Amino acid sequence: MDFQEYVDKFEPMTCIISIEKLENGEYGEIRLVAGNKAYVDSIENPHHVSASSMLNNKFVPNSPYEKYIPKDLNFEDCVYNAAIKKKIMHTYIHPERYDFWINMVMMPLASDDPKMGYCSYSQELTIKSNADMMANTSAETASAVIKTCIKLRSTDNFRETMNEVIRDIRELCGAEQCCILLADFEEGTCSVLAEDLLDKNRTKHMDYYIHEGFFDIVESWRDTIAGSSCLIIQSEKDMQVLKERNPIWHASLIEAEVNSVVLFPLKHNNEILGYIWAVDFDTSQTSKIKDTLEITSYFIASEIANYQLLNKLEILSSVDLLTGIYNRNAMNNRIYRFTSGKDPAPQCFGIIFADLNGLKQKNDEEGHVEGDKLLKGAAALLQETFPECEIYRAGGDEFMLIAIDVCEKTLSERVEKLRKDSECPDNISFALGLYFDDKGNDIRIAMRTADERMYEDKKRFYGKYPERKRR
Repeated sequence: MDFQEYVDKFEPMTCIISIEKLENGEYGEIRLVAGNKAYVDSIENPHHVSASSMLNNKFVPNSPYEKYIPKDLNFEDCVYNAAIKKKIMHTYIHPERYDFWINMVMMPLASDDPKMGYCSYSQELTIKSNADMMANTSAETASAVIKTCIKLRSTDNFRETMNEVIRDIRELCGAEQCCILLADFEEGTCSVLAEDLLDKNRTKHMDYYIHEGFFDIVESWRDTIAGSSCLIIQSEKDMQVLKERNPIWHASLIEAEVNSVVLFPLKHNNEILGYIWAVDFDTSQTSKIKDTLEITSYFIASEIANYQLLNKLEILSSVDLLTGIYNRNAMNNRIYRFTSGKDPAPQCFGIIFADLNGLKQKNDEEGHVEGDKLLKGAAALLQETFPECEIYRAGGDEFMLIAIDVCEKTLSERVEKLRKDSECPDNISFALGLYFDDKGNDIRIAMRTADERMYEDKKRFYGKYPERKRR
């Protein structure tokens, strides 16, 4: 067959690819045999959307494909399936190395050479994603994705649902283990969001491997994926490629007796939030697994981003950013939930008001930076003294504590110790008021009484130490 004549009949960007068949069932070199004008322009035309991404800007027929793009195991798997297994391959992807989306189709071609397979490769490039193309998938893949979306959108327990989703993914992959691993690249930390194991007695949980230094491996995954949309290791040949790219991770997989890996980044707004990974999966289902996770990971990443945003908003609305303890808004919400019956009212509780002595003097004489240090130290001291209590910054220098099911004797002893320590000028000093109730009375009455006792203690303190009174 005259491949150049054949490929010139195509209008979309199209080339002919050859793949060498090896006797052991593996494959050898993959080459770009011929390309039509549109395909050659995508490499050689400097104004073409893809030109800047090419490793070489001169098309030479019958060149190894790695001359133009970095070695890509996903691309090779598609070629293998089309040219040797005679499957029609279609996918719509956005590899990280490119600024564009690729709608690609590979069609098997007949070959007169038993040691060589051929396929055509047509592609369409777009800067923006196309929802119609993303939805153009098999009924089986669409069903799996829709099932995931329904679970994610109808849940009131995010983590529980994520565990259900990851179980579905593990079963789809026929894998021994599957998990969603979150990564915080600013903090240099990672954590397991969801996980499912086929055999809990044979396979170690992911938490077993998350130790000091593991984040370095997670951080290396981006380079290991090497600009592709994912990483799929399904053969010894692929393992050798992994060994070359990432010898440390490869060694850890070998030590864990892992034979195959699927690794998909979870990206939202071009930021990697974490990864889905599955180990020892059913390699006969690789194409289905890849197609399904390509789309599913998109929706999972979106839900994770929303969940993390809501958590951040909740922290901003309920945590005092200076001291790290609960703020007045959280305190008011907690009291409201008690008084409205949304939360069971405690039958045995203590309320402590603690007003920080000397803050204004510190601000006036040493500046607000030192005053902030004093506030943070005060919050830390209260957390250390009352570890079982809910601690709120009720105002500028005022704190409120709620102690549930802590006995009156314990609270009184701690308050008295803190009051005695406050007498020393070198210590952080509080005026304190405690009210204890074991009758289940209205918590607002307890707050009012504790607040009054705190002001009485403040008058006592400044009466004894007038030189430390705010001016």
